[in-house]
Amino acid sequence: MPEATDISAINKEKIVSDLRVVVADADEILRASANLAGEKVSELRERIQDRLRDAKLRLADAEAALVDKTKAAARATDDYVHDNPWKAVGIAAGVGLLLGVIIGRR
Repeated sequence: MPEATDISAINKEKIVSDLRVVVADADEILRASANLAGEKVSELRERIQDRLRDAKLRLADAEAALVDKTKAAARATDDYVHDNPWKAVGIAAGVGLLLGVIIGRR
C-alpha cells in the first residue's frame, strides 16, 4: 500500500500547485477589473474576493498537511535506517545497481 500513499502525495502536490495557479489568476482578474463600475461587477468582485480568501485558507491548510505528512515519512525513514542500518545499505546498493544497469543499457 505504500505505492498508493506515494500516488496520493503526488496528487496532493498537483492539487496544491493547481490551486496556486487558480489563486494567482483570480488575483490578476480582480486587479484587472478594479476600475470597472456597476452594481453587478461590484457584487461579483465581492463574491470572488470571498471565494479567493477561502481558497487561500484551504491552500494553506493543504500545504501544511502535505508538509506534515512529508515530515512524518522522513522521520519514519530515518527511524528505519537507524534501526536497520545494514538493510538500508543493502537496499541502497541494490537500487544503485539497478539504476546502473538501466543507465548502462542506453
